[in-house]
Amino acid sequence: MQPLHILILISVYFGILLIVSYFTKTVDSNEVFFKAKKNSPWYLVAFGMIGASLSGVTFISVPGWVEASQFGYMQVVLGYIVGYFIIATVLLPLYYRLNLISIYSYLETRFGIYSYKTGALYFLISRTIGASFRLFLVANVLQLLVFDALNIDYWITVSITIFLIWVYTYKSGIKTVIWTDALQTLFMLIAVGVCIVLISNDLGIHSGNFIEFINNSPYSKTFFFDDFRSANFFWKQFISGAFIAIVMTGLDQDMMQKNLTCRSLKDAQKNMFWFTIVLTIVNLFFLILGLLLTSYAQQNGIDAHKDNLFPTLANVYLGAPVAFFFILGLIAAAYSSADSALTALTTSFSIDILDIEKRYDEVKQIAIRKKIHLLFTFLFIAVIISFKYLITDASIIAKLFKFAGFTYGPLLGLYAFGLFTKYNIRDQFVPLISILSVVISIVVNNNSLLWFGYEFGFEILIFNGLLTFIGLTLAIKKAS
Repeated sequence: MQPLHILILISVYFGILLIVSYFTKTVDSNEVFFKAKKNSPWYLVAFGMIGASLSGVTFISVPGWVEASQFGYMQVVLGYIVGYFIIATVLLPLYYRLNLISIYSYLETRFGIYSYKTGALYFLISRTIGASFRLFLVANVLQLLVFDALNIDYWITVSITIFLIWVYTYKSGIKTVIWTDALQTLFMLIAVGVCIVLISNDLGIHSGNFIEFINNSPYSKTFFFDDFRSANFFWKQFISGAFIAIVMTGLDQDMMQKNLTCRSLKDAQKNMFWFTIVLTIVNLFFLILGLLLTSYAQQNGIDAHKDNLFPTLANVYLGAPVAFFFILGLIAAAYSSADSALTALTTSFSIDILDIEKRYDEVKQIAIRKKIHLLFTFLFIAVIISFKYLITDASIIAKLFKFAGFTYGPLLGLYAFGLFTKYNIRDQFVPLISILSVVISIVVNNNSLLWFGYEFGFEILIFNGLLTFIGLTLAIKKAS
């Protein structure tokens, strides 16, 4: 696929999003930007959350994992089901009962201002670094495939794409994002489905023997019970998946803000139920796609592995149709998570850090919110460009991304302590407790194999949350 054709595809794609933005924008108010007037159809929210959950990193990486870990990732996905059930039955009722805009407001009600600000800051750090890293990886792919050939500098590429996200979200915020995410999810699912069909045809697989081919492949092994010390041991991945879902969805303002726009708690719970079913199926399709790509590469002697597998095969070996849908799916996956992240960061900073609803009138609130929205747009641009030009060591960037994941641990500990105990704590110690929990977790994670002969996987998040929980028990206020 020629660079000019990809550029036209990207331009048309953003043109469609801008049209959707035009028809969904209403009166300029924070009620619309933050909560979509609590009038979102639950089925639209559920469908759009699929795209927001699956970033461009997922679109590239999950198929690339199959060669090394087979279908082992489904162990994590099955754990998600448990996590989403807890979100629907425990967290959503809490958020709706308190009528929250930012979910971190709960921490102020339960513990105090230090816990509240700590929770919000951890989200802001995590989501800023995480969203920037995901966009950085996608921007690198697009730069290599398109913009280098057109002599367009990287910083221009990044600036224009982030600015376009700002354009279609600046007025109606979450209301627009709910519609654009649903559309982008549709594009992504079409891309995955078409790629599976086209690659199957190239491999000579037809509907009659498709399931048999998958079942007979050595890469379709799903469950691993052999070695409990291994990172892919079933119970480690399953339990970790449950906690990842709770933290990365239930305790994440980005994901929960969409749920809180539903008309009622019942609608929000229906949204989580159907979202769970569809997300499980979609992840299975990604793994099937990875199996087909791996089989194709091996049959044709192509040296492409991990994150390079899908981009290399799509753009070099599998022909223009697969390349077209690869680019379409990549863009859809990347920007459906980016637009909601920008909106959620704006919401959290406005409500949690600046407290604009309590300090200013409606007109002033809107003016401040618009400035914050623009500020985070420039922050995204600056962070992504810094990854490219200032932090040239890819391993350092990857460590930053991993660090952002560690910062969800204290949120897990805080909410668990708040929900499952009735103790009051010395709120002023929460920032210190949360910092120590992250630092200790990083040190243990990096040395556990050497020290204990045990390799941490996703369950390091649980360990991190447990450290925070223990720290909070040490800060319990004594009864007077």
